Amino acid sequence: MNSSASLPALLRQRTQLQQSLAQIGDFWQGTLSSQYRKCGKKGCHCAQPGDPGHGPSWILVRSVAGKPQSRSIPAAAVDQTRAQVEEYQRFRTLTREVAEVSSRICAERLKHGAPEIPEKKGRWSKRSKPRRSRN
Repeated sequence: MNSSASLPALLRQRTQLQQSLAQIGDFWQGTLSSQYRKCGKKGCHCAQPGDPGHGPSWILVRSVAGKPQSRSIPAAAVDQTRAQVEEYQRFRTLTREVAEVSSRICAERLKHGAPEIPEKKGRWSKRSKPRRSRN
């Protein structure tokens, strides 16, 4: 990113990033991985040395409130889930870029004097008149 971009250029860049964010599709947060398991039966092929085991089975692992949570993904949905995990990575990249550009916009506005922010008009913007006592 150009660190000396003008305010109008930064505003255009932020608008473009926001438009890209609006086009984000469904996504999964987490990591998709495959697992092979051994069933424990003595006569099964998975008991042979060097055999990877049964599988692959696919799981999506993500963190919820600091704890890992896993979800089984059917083999038929692996490609779709992989694309949704990639879409999450795209979402994260775009949000980081929006945050960076927004910080640069704020810095530019401070450098050139912050524009006056008009008072919001609404229910709470006007000061209420002091009440008269009934005495």
